[in-house]
Amino acid sequence: MGDDSEWMKLPIDQKCEHKVWKARLNGYEEALKLFQRIGDEKSPEWGKYLGLIKKFVTDSNAVAQLKGLEAALAFIENAHVAGKTTGEVVSGVVTKVFNQPKARAKELGMDICLMYIEIEKAEVVQDELLKGLDNKNPKIVVVCIETLRKALSEFGSKIVPLKPVVKVLPKQFESREKAVRDEAKLLAVEIYKWIRDALRPPLQHINSVQLKELEEEWVKLPSAPPKQTRFLRSQQDLKAKFEQQHALGGEQCDEEDEEETAAAVDPYELLEAVDILSKMPKDFYDKIEAKKWQERKEALEAIETLTKNPKLENGDYGDLVRALKKVVGKDANVMLVSLAAKCLAGLASGLRKKFGTYAGQVVPTILEKFKEKKPQVVQALQEAIDAIFLTTTLQNLSEDILAVMDNKNPSIKQQASLFLARSFRHCIQATLPKSVLKPFCAALIKQVNDSAPEVRDAAFEALGTAMKVVGEKAVNPFLTDLDKLKLDKIKESADKVELPGGKKGAGGGGDKKPAAKTPLPAEAPSKSSAPPKKTQSAAASKPSAGPSKKGKPTSAAGGKNKKTSDSKEFTESELSVEVSEELAAGVLPAICLQQLDSANWKERLASMEEFQRAVETMDKADMPCQALVRMLAKKPGWKETNFQVMQMKLHIVALIAQRGQFSKTSASVVLDALVDKVGDIKCGGNAKEGLTAIGEACSLPWTAEQVVSMAFAQKNPKNQAETLNWLANAMKEFGFAGINVKGFINNVKTALGATNPAVRTAAITLLGVMHLYMGAPLRMFFEDEKPALLAQIDAEFEKMQGQSPPAPIRFTKKAAAAAEEDGDEGEEQEEDGGGGGGGGHDIMDLLPRTDISDKITSDLVSKIEDKNWKIRKEGLDEVAAIISEAKFITANIGELPLALKGRLGDSNKILVQQTLTILQQLAVAMGPGLKQHVKALGIPIITVLGDSKLNVRTAAMTTLQAWVEQTGMKEWLEGEDLSEELKRENPFLRQEVLGWLAEKLPTLRAVPGDLMLCIPQLYTCLEDRNGDVRKKAQDALPTFMMHLGYEKMTKATGKLKPASKDQVVAMLEKARAVMPAKPAAPAKAGGGKGSGEPSRAASASRSQPASEDFTDSKPEVKKVRGGVAAKKGAAGKKPAAKSVKDDEDKSGPIFILIPGAKEQRIKEEKQLKILKWNFITPRDEYVEQLKTQMSTCFAKWLQDELFHFDFQRHVKAIGFMIERLECEREATIGCLDLILKWFTLRFFDTNTTVLMKVLEYLKLLFAMLNSENYHLTEYEATSFVPYLILKVGESKDVVRKDVRAILTMLCKVYPASKVFPFLMEGTKSKNSKQRSECLDELGCLIEGYGMNVCQPTAAKCLKEIAVHIGDRDTSVRNAALNTVVAVYNVCGDQVYKLIGNLSEKDMSMLEERIKRSAKKTPAAPAKPSATERSQREHPANPNATFLRKPAQEDPNKLNQARQNAQHSESSHPSIPKEFQLDLDMIEMDQSGVCELPDLVQHKLDELLEPIMIPEPKMRSVSPHFDDLHNSTASTINFVISQVASGDINTSIQALAQIDEVLRQEDKAEVMSGHIDQFLIATFMQLRLIYSTHMADDRLDKKDIIKLYSCIIGNMLSLFSMESLAREASMGVLKDLMHGVITLMLDGRVEDIEDGQQLIRSVNLLVIRVLEKSDQTNMISALLVLLQDSLVTTAGPPMFSELVMKCLWRMIRFLPETINSINLDRILLDVHNFMKVFPKEKLKQLKSDVPHRTLKTLLHTLCKLTGAKILDHLSMIENRNESELEAHLRRSVKNSGNLSGLKSDRGNEKTGLRTEDRMSKAKVSDILSEIFKKIGSKENTKEGLTELYEYKQKYSDADLEPFLKNTSQFFQSYVERGLRMIESEREGKTRIQTSAVIPQHGVDSGLSSNNEELKPAVYYERLKILRQRQGLENTSRGVGGSEDEPQQRPPISSLLSSKPSVASSTDMLHSKLSQLKESRELYQQEHNTHSPTHPRSASPAANLDDLKKRLERIKSNRQ
Repeated sequence: MGDDSEWMKLPIDQKCEHKVWKARLNGYEEALKLFQRIGDEKSPEWGKYLGLIKKFVTDSNAVAQLKGLEAALAFIENAHVAGKTTGEVVSGVVTKVFNQPKARAKELGMDICLMYIEIEKAEVVQDELLKGLDNKNPKIVVVCIETLRKALSEFGSKIVPLKPVVKVLPKQFESREKAVRDEAKLLAVEIYKWIRDALRPPLQHINSVQLKELEEEWVKLPSAPPKQTRFLRSQQDLKAKFEQQHALGGEQCDEEDEEETAAAVDPYELLEAVDILSKMPKDFYDKIEAKKWQERKEALEAIETLTKNPKLENGDYGDLVRALKKVVGKDANVMLVSLAAKCLAGLASGLRKKFGTYAGQVVPTILEKFKEKKPQVVQALQEAIDAIFLTTTLQNLSEDILAVMDNKNPSIKQQASLFLARSFRHCIQATLPKSVLKPFCAALIKQVNDSAPEVRDAAFEALGTAMKVVGEKAVNPFLTDLDKLKLDKIKESADKVELPGGKKGAGGGGDKKPAAKTPLPAEAPSKSSAPPKKTQSAAASKPSAGPSKKGKPTSAAGGKNKKTSDSKEFTESELSVEVSEELAAGVLPAICLQQLDSANWKERLASMEEFQRAVETMDKADMPCQALVRMLAKKPGWKETNFQVMQMKLHIVALIAQRGQFSKTSASVVLDALVDKVGDIKCGGNAKEGLTAIGEACSLPWTAEQVVSMAFAQKNPKNQAETLNWLANAMKEFGFAGINVKGFINNVKTALGATNPAVRTAAITLLGVMHLYMGAPLRMFFEDEKPALLAQIDAEFEKMQGQSPPAPIRFTKKAAAAAEEDGDEGEEQEEDGGGGGGGGHDIMDLLPRTDISDKITSDLVSKIEDKNWKIRKEGLDEVAAIISEAKFITANIGELPLALKGRLGDSNKILVQQTLTILQQLAVAMGPGLKQHVKALGIPIITVLGDSKLNVRTAAMTTLQAWVEQTGMKEWLEGEDLSEELKRENPFLRQEVLGWLAEKLPTLRAVPGDLMLCIPQLYTCLEDRNGDVRKKAQDALPTFMMHLGYEKMTKATGKLKPASKDQVVAMLEKARAVMPAKPAAPAKAGGGKGSGEPSRAASASRSQPASEDFTDSKPEVKKVRGGVAAKKGAAGKKPAAKSVKDDEDKSGPIFILIPGAKEQRIKEEKQLKILKWNFITPRDEYVEQLKTQMSTCFAKWLQDELFHFDFQRHVKAIGFMIERLECEREATIGCLDLILKWFTLRFFDTNTTVLMKVLEYLKLLFAMLNSENYHLTEYEATSFVPYLILKVGESKDVVRKDVRAILTMLCKVYPASKVFPFLMEGTKSKNSKQRSECLDELGCLIEGYGMNVCQPTAAKCLKEIAVHIGDRDTSVRNAALNTVVAVYNVCGDQVYKLIGNLSEKDMSMLEERIKRSAKKTPAAPAKPSATERSQREHPANPNATFLRKPAQEDPNKLNQARQNAQHSESSHPSIPKEFQLDLDMIEMDQSGVCELPDLVQHKLDELLEPIMIPEPKMRSVSPHFDDLHNSTASTINFVISQVASGDINTSIQALAQIDEVLRQEDKAEVMSGHIDQFLIATFMQLRLIYSTHMADDRLDKKDIIKLYSCIIGNMLSLFSMESLAREASMGVLKDLMHGVITLMLDGRVEDIEDGQQLIRSVNLLVIRVLEKSDQTNMISALLVLLQDSLVTTAGPPMFSELVMKCLWRMIRFLPETINSINLDRILLDVHNFMKVFPKEKLKQLKSDVPHRTLKTLLHTLCKLTGAKILDHLSMIENRNESELEAHLRRSVKNSGNLSGLKSDRGNEKTGLRTEDRMSKAKVSDILSEIFKKIGSKENTKEGLTELYEYKQKYSDADLEPFLKNTSQFFQSYVERGLRMIESEREGKTRIQTSAVIPQHGVDSGLSSNNEELKPAVYYERLKILRQRQGLENTSRGVGGSEDEPQQRPPISSLLSSKPSVASSTDMLHSKLSQLKESRELYQQEHNTHSPTHPRSASPAANLDDLKKRLERIKSNRQ
């Protein structure tokens, strides 16, 4: 149980991974309970288990696995993150659970799979299960099939896609295992339930017995389709509905559900496509042209066989279709015609939508061929045309069908009508809009009256079908001219029609739709009438079709004639004079009637006045309008001679029209008279008033048509002119809705040709007004006019250019009423081509068109397809000529589409462009008929958008836009063509198409569902390599979303890879916020058919009160719903009042200052309580978090504005913030972090208006922060600066300029050195503009602030910058070069060392650029801009660049450093540099006294009182340091970061500050926790000096020595404190030792003055580091370092030797330290070493010392620990990889289990070595090696030294055998050499024993040139000093004053090149402390390790003496 108790204490997640199965079992049980307990599905607790769930299900122990499965199931069910584990867990279940014998395990495994499906991961689960079907273990296959079956049965075929399952099903029937076959059979039965016969084709090839069994099973199945019984998480509404139904046991919704299910799977989708083009007979095209019909038949039969394949691969079937079409059209053999028709049917059904391209070519031919009488031919043709219909739309075929409706051959008419009837059945209301139905009904109505009964019957059937599909209400308006008998016949046909799927047609429910979508009432008359008739009877009879709306809402009139709905008088017949008089007498005073025809004009006038009064008081319902106007016409009627009476009459007409229910019949009575008076000077005004009133009563379009025709029926030019003037004005007042241009265009033409100039002018003015609404197409009517007249028209049009039509101010009365009842009309208008181009389309319909198909001959087509490009060009020229000659053409252009399509892919780009020009011509000439050519010719235009040449792409886009103008977008978006185009991986094509879609989609109100097919391609484009494609895709995203919806698009991401999915989902979130609203339909209410834009503008302008503060009214369109002025007024008032109220609320402060709130936020983010502001694109949770944080400190209304979905509100809110910036400074600073975060969100918007406003605010904000002397915190900067830098790569110059300005200002409130890394990060962007701008900024920073800003190190930064010199983008290359040149200007040739290795090409570019820059400006100290910048810079050090002037440098820099001390905190004071200034300084020094301040109390005025301080050139490191870094930790971090600075002075100052801390024991503790960081900075600086500074000839080497001394001083201080020293980690120690040893071996140091001394100091440091560091870390570090140095031969040869000597030193410490050492780790390192260097490999090395060193280490360890050492191999995973274990076992055997040290510890060395005697063979090897060296010229000294050391180590070694064979001279030479070495080493102040670090140079003793650190040296120097001071050298002091402080002086004592006395004496103190340390070390070493050398006491006496003397010097000086 002991073990149990161990794991019982572990946390649950660790138990679940435990190696003991019981622990895991227990873990799973607890996890299960935990999972059931956690309430929040998004709890962070789930995250811990994400990686473990796979282990839960794949547990090797069956019992634990069961429990693991249960826990996993609970996890998947409850955790929000479970979806991430789907793949790995289901894969684990398939491989490790489905093969288990326990049924429960399999059951749980299946449940897990189904649960994953429930959480929306069906596809992943299905993939894994299908992979499982390939498993070799049949058990697994069986369970996989069973799981698939269960999933399908529960979730249904919509969620479990069947195509992949059906694909692999046949293979399962072939399995050898019966269980698999049986399970496959069950699955096939289940699939059959869902898709019925669609399953037959894929299974047709399985074993016939199996198929028969299946058939039997299938027959047994119930006919009702199955239902989904289990639902996804997103289908909870369906689930509720299902449960509710279940509870009721009801079947209410069954029918529609069944239909849905039935329609869900299309057998076609389950089939594999077959490529038949490649299988066609090679000679097909020859045979099909053969003269013998048998050959032609053979060819067709071959094709028929191929086309029987149910699904065909897409390809170019153009030639094949042409050949078949030719047979159908021209072959005389009817058998072949029917065969070709069958082939066409097969092609159409196999290609489906893809055949749509060819439909337009084939249908006319088939329709023509219906003249054949033979039933078999007719049937084949019917099948063909029906199959073809399914591939296209009725709209595309309408032209062709209508063309044959007037054919003389009754068979053709009959078959065309029957085809229509069949086609209508496949339509629904949406696909059979009125615009399509109207022309068909008109044609069919003609056929209803045909003489041939079969034609009539076919027409009745077609009309009946249409009525059934769209409902009576929609069809009745077209049937107004039919008598009741025929109407009944149509209704009878409608009742007989059975629609596919058993639907009941539009019926009751269907009738509601047209009511909701009624068109603008204003246009009713023109639409409801067939070609307009001018007779009164026609005008009256049309409306009579349906009684009033009140009586029968669903009557015929209800749909279209809404404007008639309130007035029965629409149906009134003409009244006779008698009846009129009778009716009038009932309402008018008798006197009035009597005086009407009086001869006295005054009586007539009085009568009129009575008449007027009566009309004014009369009730609307009682007013018999027709009777009254007939009374007015009573003699003298309109021939009235008195103008006053006439004026009254006309006024009364207007009154009656305004006040009564005025019908067109009544209007007809008076219109003629009004027109007659319109030109009258006195009565004209009243006549116009009357006309306008009638226009309001009877609609302007009808009135206008009548009035104009009447005016031009008479000869009076005045009337004609005024009529036209009235019409021009009326159009402006009423708008253009429903105006039938054709009705009066000819009269306008007449007017233009009139002799009277007034008429011409009026006509031109009218055209000008019409142009406002109709635009350019209007000019088409007048192309043939004389040039002079055309010029006048053009001039008038020019005037109107750019004007928008005025808002309508008058409305047809009934229309206004109808509009109020039904606000959402206008849909049909859109179908009829409403919107901006609607009027244009109307015109296009009116133009006479030429059929050019006969001119497109086969010769012309072959010309266009000729091999010779010149002939092809001729062909194209001919086509262009044909089109331009015909001007307006019909849609029938023969074979031209295919020919032109070929030219769009022409290799000759000139021809491509010419073809595009022809297509533009074609668009204008053909007009709306172009729609049917979109698939054949339009889509290829899109392909051209992928051309590499810009001019070709531009031409293609122009052509595309011209086509879309004519066709609308619907045709382009239908089918797969567009998505196929986007699949092409062509960046040009993709960006052009996406840009085009982004522009077009927002203007559409509805799009075909096929747009969804483009989504996968859109997502691919979002991650395209090309930046422009990505940008365009992002721009298009919101426009797709507005039509498809966020849900659909998010669901579509399911198929993406996880990484892509996350990115795309984030973009979708972003797009969701900026998604445009769909354009609102009612916006057309005022402007009507020809004016989408104008009316939109009008409605927006009327809605203006609702949004006073909006600069742009467009967004308002979305909100305006009503289409009526009255409503607008009312709507306008409320919001206006509301906004006033809002303004009052806005008077308070916008930011609320909460003390400490910002600090709290910073703290929460540090503790990870809230999300860190760090993202690629902002997700919802970030926005929500920001909202929450803002809610406490932002005014509510401001926050609402800031997070409003409308960008205009953002602009407004920023405007407010700008206003309040000055007066709310404090509060703004208090909320600064939140303000900046909100702005980062705006950087992700694509709206330039907002962005410019944001940048404007930021400029003002940073200026304010600077004036307040505020400094950004780290927290504020990191959450803002990276996002600001993103915008520096914006494409618009104006944005980039602002961002750069803000970056410049940023450096005033945030250290430039900290901005630098952000910019460096910015250079890694994919956006080339951003890279180049960031590089430019870096250059500016370096120019302005010197190399200081390059953080972390100059070399690292410059290497990264230099990489960009090779960038492929020119601007980036230039920016990188300029930046490096800026560095060159600062630090000269050193730049080459900093940038590292560059390719030759890059280097030559750089050198060239540097040469050029040198010509322009010499390397000046700083540029003007730089100084300017440095003035505003706070934290950086402006002059600390590499530009040095050695003459004045030292005093300057040192004093500055002194001066800097005043600006720093107590943690900043300077460092001691005892190794820098030694006694030489004192010898030279003759300067005066200079007091040194106590730096601990910084910030005191006395700090700056030196005697000789030159003008300081450098500002402080950090003037506002105290404010910026108020916590100790951040201060230390900052100072440490400065240690690694590329600038020597900065580094020295930082070291000085750290040393001050280290020297005071009470303060040194603050460094705890920062040791590694400090050491890293230190060895980075060492590397920098070694690689960069030492190589720079312009640097004064004294500076470098100073810096070295500071570093070593600091290290010594640090490593004298054991507690701190032990914090250094292994990796850091390794690097530190590497740096220090490299320094010792650096020959360049020795050559510098004081270099020798420096190397001695390093020796001392090494010993200190070895002693004081953590021993385990140290030994590990040395082992790894040794391994590295042996592996890489590149380093100095002595390097590894010195490392080994350090190791020996450590081995010597082992007896004392063995208990504190982690043996496991050391043995692991040794193991790794031996892995790399096995024994054999070690022996191959030049020297055997590494091998010996390793053996010695292991031997020592074995001795000290004995056999126990073998227990310390636990960390080694595979012990067999090295010889370590074997070696240890041998050693343990040999040492006989010695576990302690038997010899005396005092004699450590011999104690160790006695047990480590070397074998004789080994000894002779080593010695012979040494004697070889002695014998060679080069190595003789080295050999002697090694021999001496060997003798020291093995004192009993016998040299006799090696010497006896040599000459006497050699023997005495060796003896003499050994004696010399002994005397050299005897009695010296040794820093280090020979066992540690040798010097390099010829012999490997210590330190260079054999000069070692010894008291004698100092004694000599003292002598000189004493002589100078006049003291005697003979007198010697006794003892030493021990009370003398041993503390070293601060480094600032060095900060003057002519040191004062104080500093000199302090330096002596430093030397003394050094000597004292050396002495102690020496004693310790020689007492412990070298008993053979008894030490004399002289050095100690010398030292004391020295001390005394120094004291005396000091007192003399003072």
